[in-house]
Amino acid sequence: MSAFPSAEKDTAELNLEANSLSAVPIKPAGQRPMFYEFKPEETVRAAHGTTLRCKTWEAEAALRMLENNLDPAVSLVYDELIVYGGAGRAARNWKEYQVIVKTLKELEPDETMLVQSGKAVGVLKTWAYAPRVLIANSNLVPAWSTQEYFDELDRLGLMMYGQMTAGSWIYIATQGILQGTYETFAAMADQHFGGSLRGTITLTAGLGGMSGAQPLAVTMNDGVCLVIEPIEERVQQKVREGYVDEQARDLAHALVLCEQAKAAGKGWSVGLTGNAATVLPQLLELGFKPEIVTDQTSAHDLMDYIPEGDIDEVLALRAANPEAFKKRALASIVKHVEAILEMQRRGTIAVDYGNNLRGQAEKGGLKVRDSAGQFLYPGFVPGYIRPLFCEGKGPFRWAALSGDPQDILRIDRALLETFPENKMLARWIAKAQAKVPFIGLPARVCWLGYGEREQLGLVINDLVAQGEVSAPIVIGRDHLDCGSVASPNRETEGMKDGSDAVADWPLLNALANCASGADWVSLHNGGGVGIGNSTHSGMVIVATGTPEKAERLKRVLTTDPGMGIFRHADAGYELAQDVARERGAKIPRLE
Repeated sequence: MSAFPSAEKDTAELNLEANSLSAVPIKPAGQRPMFYEFKPEETVRAAHGTTLRCKTWEAEAALRMLENNLDPAVSLVYDELIVYGGAGRAARNWKEYQVIVKTLKELEPDETMLVQSGKAVGVLKTWAYAPRVLIANSNLVPAWSTQEYFDELDRLGLMMYGQMTAGSWIYIATQGILQGTYETFAAMADQHFGGSLRGTITLTAGLGGMSGAQPLAVTMNDGVCLVIEPIEERVQQKVREGYVDEQARDLAHALVLCEQAKAAGKGWSVGLTGNAATVLPQLLELGFKPEIVTDQTSAHDLMDYIPEGDIDEVLALRAANPEAFKKRALASIVKHVEAILEMQRRGTIAVDYGNNLRGQAEKGGLKVRDSAGQFLYPGFVPGYIRPLFCEGKGPFRWAALSGDPQDILRIDRALLETFPENKMLARWIAKAQAKVPFIGLPARVCWLGYGEREQLGLVINDLVAQGEVSAPIVIGRDHLDCGSVASPNRETEGMKDGSDAVADWPLLNALANCASGADWVSLHNGGGVGIGNSTHSGMVIVATGTPEKAERLKRVLTTDPGMGIFRHADAGYELAQDVARERGAKIPRLE
């Protein structure tokens, strides 16, 4: 029996509506129980408007955000409930999805649903101000926390990979990572190019759900971006969505387009169908030297990194012989990173964008560290973002449950009125309104710090109360935040005190958000960099316009970024200690 009974044939097909290879299973056909007989007849999309199907707006918000994660315009592989990041799912299978939906609809105002790796496993009598949903995804006892052991449990239908915002129901498509990527390239421009990427070329790869952020973020900083993607339909999709400006016919055409845009000082992005492990060595042979080289392919799991070779043959191999596929993927990653290191030796600025590409290359036998054990090229957080983390800043986001884009535009105006002195924020909002499409439920993201999030949350709650937005607003963030993640190859790489792998902080973050009154809280393993390589937590709170919710917003939106201040101050960062003193974050022993 085919893993996709609705497909007309078993050959690999590209479903453009689903934005992915929806007819190509990640695991061999028939191995992972998906219960397709429970798949809804109507395509899942988030409900709009003010009619409730649940007993509270908090439960309704969780249901709509779950639906939004699966909307084919948002998700990566709809048939498999995969939202983004290779295999990051919103629910374990279609049967468990249906149970989650039913439970949310029946949940009382003082009950909490427990979700274990995409499966509703219990409902507790708690309190009206306790979280409505508590989620734990992909968490394994540390000595067992390996990709291989997880894959076996996943194959048996006992777990699922939640990525970061896939299994915590707060994904907002590519925009979710866009502003942080924009901030990163802005910091690179400040450090290396006098404040702008104008007249520079950035080389990268990957155009999956998250990866479209890089070309648009580069052009928002006035640079040129060449992005390589092995699946041509994904290049076409990102051009249609506006994340990539133009598709090149071939490598020669791509270089002409990039050099022309560079000479004109124009922000422009070019998508090229190809494999990074093939194209980067070709670029070296041609003597091409980009100013920046990075990558955002799905390298955290070898099953998600597409190796060199004919695309149809490679995808068929993934389904038929996963071990052979992984060996080829690892060999391609080694070639890919070898080329990045050679470009760095020739003067290109190389930066890792947190997909564990360097770590996988190291597994493949490539030397990626110096004699002191440091990576030969830095991750984006220690290289450019950590000062923002020290201020409690990170990817703060909100979505309009009404489905009305005007609600987001009204909050945009309020945001600019609330922080009129923040020129970087004003520039971001202007560019986002011009270039970032609303996909699924309309949403916005920006980086706000300690004190600022609380301030905006109360403004949003007032807008709901006054009817200036037409329905409650979901407020959340990426798990990639200042105080919610331990990821030694990404967010916590190279911590000042050597505490890169200390995972107490995301655990405390989750506990603190529960205590402060968040509406749903999640705790995951492996997001972004693969099983066993990170621990991270998520938080969501719904602005319903009530005075009671205003009190909870004050606490949650202070507590949550406050964990970033605590974490970095404890690690010895003077900037975080200064911010704590200036803004009243209470830290024992800090004078």
